[in-house]
Amino acid sequence: MDSRKIVLLVGALLIAGITAFFARTLLAGSAAPQAAAMTQPGLRPVDGPEVLVATRTLPVGTILDASALKFQPWPKELVDGAYFLKAGTDLKALQGTVVRNPITAGQPVTQGALVKPGDRGFLAAALGPGMRAVTVAVSGQAAVAGFVFPGDRVDLVLTQSVTGGGDGQPLKVSETIMRNVRVLATDQRTDNSVGEDGKTKVSTYSNVTLEATPKMAEQIAVARTVGDLSLSLRSLADNPAQLEEAIANGSVKVPANGDAKAEKAMMLASASRPQSGDSTFATGADVSRFQRSSVPGKASGLAAQAQGVGMPAPGGAAATAPGAAAIPTGPVVRVARGTSVTVVPVGGNK
Repeated sequence: MDSRKIVLLVGALLIAGITAFFARTLLAGSAAPQAAAMTQPGLRPVDGPEVLVATRTLPVGTILDASALKFQPWPKELVDGAYFLKAGTDLKALQGTVVRNPITAGQPVTQGALVKPGDRGFLAAALGPGMRAVTVAVSGQAAVAGFVFPGDRVDLVLTQSVTGGGDGQPLKVSETIMRNVRVLATDQRTDNSVGEDGKTKVSTYSNVTLEATPKMAEQIAVARTVGDLSLSLRSLADNPAQLEEAIANGSVKVPANGDAKAEKAMMLASASRPQSGDSTFATGADVSRFQRSSVPGKASGLAAQAQGVGMPAPGGAAATAPGAAAIPTGPVVRVARGTSVTVVPVGGNK
């Protein structure tokens, strides 16, 4: 081979090696800063005090409990003077306060967003839009032995005695007149008393303040004069049957576009909506065969029984109610003229 070609080949190999060396050095040098830049932000801790934040979305009128708030580190440069700092905040003292302005989950709670019991406008802030507060008197047994607390939801049961036109036993009846009613306060307290062991204290009370619509407030005022009111505590779980019934009768509108947020808002509105009407009831005959199932008539109890079966009253004598004709002791025939029924002895005049 020509020596000139050999020199050219060696020179080309040398230039290629030098080029590869510099290229490798440039690639290695540019990769290191990129790796450092990507890992640096994740290692930086939050430099700031712990502030009070909401663990879930808190609408206006929410009565706060221990599970609604928590302390979380917050950037120092973003801390505001209205925030609740862990250093000077008693979390138990905030239980029973009411949310004045809506707070989203994870948002710091400001002092102006809460209303404490005793402050002006406290009860008005606890009420939902268009709702009213009404107080009812209940006994210890009627209040579920003190196990009903502010924020719970109850059904309202009316118990009364319905008398008839005679001197028979009155009709005993209990009727559920309202459902899903929110408890605002018990004996002017909106917080749950906590004992020394950290558990909620159960105590009896005589008055319960409820949240109701204006029409329901009128109905409760009348119900207090009719009979005795009792509270029936509802479960925290949703009731799918009532939601389906509300959708079927049109009181709850299902979003047509299938928006998940709209459907969630619809379910929350249905869960927080008190209901009246479509009441259920139970009479004394439903629990005992010796009680009545209807309102007593004008005749006395024994006379009504004798008239109902066409037999004489006990002792062979006709039992007579005040102002009523004597019941025959023999066979009888009932003659109906329009809406009136006349009992005529066999062989007598019609």
